[in-house]
Amino acid sequence: MQVTLDMRQLYLLGAALAAFTGLGLAEDLTGRLIDSSCYDQNKTAKPCDATGSTTAFMLDVNGKVYKLDAAGNAKAVDALKSRADRSAGNATSAGPVNAKVSGSVEGSDSLKVDKIDIQ
Repeated sequence: MQVTLDMRQLYLLGAALAAFTGLGLAEDLTGRLIDSSCYDQNKTAKPCDATGSTTAFMLDVNGKVYKLDAAGNAKAVDALKSRADRSAGNATSAGPVNAKVSGSVEGSDSLKVDKIDIQ
């Protein structure tokens, strides 16, 4: 029995494999958003909680720190702004900002962010 694939079937198979491979690499990480500039200066995440004026972020996941990509930074700024808008009128205190980030780890310390949810 001989199995033959025409080019169209081969392209569809390749596209399906690429889509499933991309989905397999995505992961969800939950941790504390920190200010990247502060972390670079202090070499520790302790005093570096993200604020409304932060523009470059990192995610501290149980002591492992990941730098967010440019798109992730923009999404984090928007999420923080949205959080501030929702809590306007409520007394909020400065402090740790926890987030769930969906994306993929690139290299050993960078995150390519697909989605970010401030918790």
